Amino acid sequence: MSNHTTDSNRDGLYQQLQSLLAVEIDPKRIITQHAKRLAYGTDASFYRLIPRIVLRLKTLDEVIYTIQCCREMNIHFTFRAAGTSLSGQAVSDSVLITLTDDWRNHQIIDDGDKILLQPGVIGADANKYLAPFKRKIGPDPASINTCKIGGIAANNASGMCCGTAQNSYRTIDSIKVVFSDGTLLDTASQQSISAFKTTRPDIIEGLNALVQETQQNDELRELIKHKYRLKNTTGYALNALVDFSDPIEVLEHLMIGSEGTLGFIAEITYNTVIEHDFKASTLLVFADIEQACQAVTTLSHTPVAAVELMDGRALRSVADKPGMPEFIQTLDLEAAAILVETHASNQADIDEQCQQIMASLSDYNIIESVPFTLDPKTVATLWGIRKGMFPAVGAVREVGTTVIIEDVAFPVENLANGVRDLQALFDKYDYSEAIIFGHALEGNLHFVFTQGFDSQQEVTRYGNFMDDVADLVAVKYQGSLKAEHGTGRNMAPYVELEWGKAGYQLMQKIKALFDPQGLLNPGVIINDNPLSHIENLKPMPAADPLVDRCIECGFCEPVCPSRTLTLSPRQRIVLYRELQQRRALGEETAATELEQIFEYQGIDTCAATGLCADRCPVGINTGDLVKQLRTAKYKKFTPIAKWTADHFATTTALTRGSLKANQIAVKVLGESSVSTLTNGVRKIANNKTPVWLPETPQANSHKLTKAMELLVRSDKKVVYLPSCASRTMGQQKDAADQRSLTEVTLSLIKKAGYEVIIPDSLDDQCCGMPYDSKGMTDIAMAKAQQLENALWKASYEGEYPVLMDTSPCAKRSIENFTKPMEVLEPAGFVAKYLLEHLTITQKQETVMLHVTCSSRRMGLDNTMISLAKACVSDVVVPEHISCCGWAGDKGFTTPELNQAAVHPLKEQVPEGCQRGFSNSRTCEIGLSHHSGVPYQSILYLVDEVSQAQ
Repeated sequence: MSNHTTDSNRDGLYQQLQSLLAVEIDPKRIITQHAKRLAYGTDASFYRLIPRIVLRLKTLDEVIYTIQCCREMNIHFTFRAAGTSLSGQAVSDSVLITLTDDWRNHQIIDDGDKILLQPGVIGADANKYLAPFKRKIGPDPASINTCKIGGIAANNASGMCCGTAQNSYRTIDSIKVVFSDGTLLDTASQQSISAFKTTRPDIIEGLNALVQETQQNDELRELIKHKYRLKNTTGYALNALVDFSDPIEVLEHLMIGSEGTLGFIAEITYNTVIEHDFKASTLLVFADIEQACQAVTTLSHTPVAAVELMDGRALRSVADKPGMPEFIQTLDLEAAAILVETHASNQADIDEQCQQIMASLSDYNIIESVPFTLDPKTVATLWGIRKGMFPAVGAVREVGTTVIIEDVAFPVENLANGVRDLQALFDKYDYSEAIIFGHALEGNLHFVFTQGFDSQQEVTRYGNFMDDVADLVAVKYQGSLKAEHGTGRNMAPYVELEWGKAGYQLMQKIKALFDPQGLLNPGVIINDNPLSHIENLKPMPAADPLVDRCIECGFCEPVCPSRTLTLSPRQRIVLYRELQQRRALGEETAATELEQIFEYQGIDTCAATGLCADRCPVGINTGDLVKQLRTAKYKKFTPIAKWTADHFATTTALTRGSLKANQIAVKVLGESSVSTLTNGVRKIANNKTPVWLPETPQANSHKLTKAMELLVRSDKKVVYLPSCASRTMGQQKDAADQRSLTEVTLSLIKKAGYEVIIPDSLDDQCCGMPYDSKGMTDIAMAKAQQLENALWKASYEGEYPVLMDTSPCAKRSIENFTKPMEVLEPAGFVAKYLLEHLTITQKQETVMLHVTCSSRRMGLDNTMISLAKACVSDVVVPEHISCCGWAGDKGFTTPELNQAAVHPLKEQVPEGCQRGFSNSRTCEIGLSHHSGVPYQSILYLVDEVSQAQ
């Protein structure tokens, strides 16, 4: 848009755009509320732009329509995938276009030799689809568990093993693109190509002219060849004009790394690469960086897949982390290490390659090492050293600062000198915490440091530092200022410095050819503002020690059950920081307004499962913050909660009575009438009463104490704690097996020949989770301690294992108990203690399996899946559901959270599948409701197919 457009005129344009879009697009996916625009507008970079409108588009037609509307009204727009970009290429102060989960389709082609992917597919999921074919996509960025294909291609992301040979540029087969006028081109279709040549001859002719111009300029052509001898993502992919002459092939490759400035990538087909079965790693330590870099040069002539370089400061940053080799703590700052990995398809080849690699280094003085190993645990530990460096700096930074990770490449022959010069710049600008590591085979180095932007002095320090870095890398060593993170806003002012006048003018022509109005992601790659890299800097104000270390990378988002309903963990932290900053500035009115919004979006709809902590590089559990905030929200209910805790047997009896009353009401009135009545009351009460569901369980009428009298006596003993949910809840009325979970559990334990011990005062026992989820920590801990004492006694002071029949209770108890007891949930207990005493007859059946968030956090994914596969021939674990969002009682009180969390479930239930299994009684209610098949504990399945030996 024109810089002369006034704010009032601009707002009018956006209002008109909103009106136009609302005709074609669901208004709920047109986000104009300031708080949500702020939340959605944040990415992993250190820039802050707040979009005027955020669009959540679900179809290609919607994308085309939006682009045409923006073009007609001269409004600029930016595409965004996962928002893990580090250089500011995914933020906007105009229209931000994001994608719904409808963009996750894929197609395996030629037995896995190719894969077609939509831009919303997460990189790790693409590799999961290819795993049965022993293939993978070439790019392997560190953020692959979060970043999406659209971003991987648009940034030409690479990674540790990818190098330059297997990045998107080298492995692209075809692409589907929408251009700035809404024109669509699918380069996999000759018909589409022919139509494009007719409708957009200007682009075809323009590309032909640029190819001719470039190939006739010997100096520029040689510069391009030199630049792409290295890893390079600075500017556009000018190598496309040298490597290809066909305009369609040139176009395909120009789109790679174009960062959303030339068009929208609607699909990409990759040529895949081999995923080897055998991978061996070694860590080698040298006395100084020079020897380490010389070793890298030597290793480049051997069959290595990856060589990661780490300087002494980087090693020092992780020296005290669990599992690190002890010798790391003894190294001085001069030391440097390389982490080497080699791949092969069989044991003989991997052994030979390891010997060859080490033989090549026989003349080097290796002062410490971890020898080559294929042991998965050791390999994971070694790579944990490398992957832990970025979060190690982030975890110790001062509150209010951000973590900056830069990404350069030197010619390998100058790698050691480059490292030394960078270290000198760190000293010059007082970045004492800065560390260097990277993909040494390509001369690609990352350096990480902390930076505050809360004063002009700090901004100036950063600006001067980056000027010196640019001069060092691009001028002195003729390297790449961006090797794999993309140009973005951060390096846009330095593109001409690196590429020279001719190269930069060529890029300007490319931009003008594809986007003559300059509407696509302006300010990114091509930017005539020399200060753009130090403007619109993101504030990182102190908010709460629980989340102050957040770097807003977004790694948490894929596993968050509320991310499509309200906010993800990253977005919760963004808004909470904003709320706390407004309070600190005394802006009470604005703070109150934001607090009201945050109550529902941030607090009420958070499942607080903690899955985000497992994905977070610095281990932040946003759920802990939410539970802390709930303490104040639920404070007025504390006396009631205290009474229920002190009279828990009465509480569970009342719950059981209400379930019986529901059974009677349904039987007398019918489901329709009960639903109308109950949910009608909920509507009148402004959703403050529980929702009624047809899958609401019947009451558990199993007489546990009486059943205990019939059980065997044995030297093999287990303490059984039925959760309060399984003690009160039976099964939904259409479940095939109407026995209660307590009855099934006793049946299975009896088959295996175990004697069951029930703790004293069973009806008073609770792990404390219902109170913990409301932020009532003291009550929760009191109940947990009461339970621990009862189980300690029942287990004869830890002599016998303890089975809890639902995974959330087991996890909470494991985390809070202080006495040495073994506490297990169903799948883990069966696998460890029962299977050896049972004969399993596998049933030919397809079943659904939900691995609960608590099981995931305990590392029991594979245990549950293996157990289910031992019982039936086909087990379906639905994609994109890490947590069901039931979250204790939220399935009844905030049912939209459960609905959003499992919205992909029903479409993944295969035809003919009649049931599902899990290991949390409450989760099974929501899973049953939204899948259309009844879910029960996995213990039902094991009991059904097992016999006593």
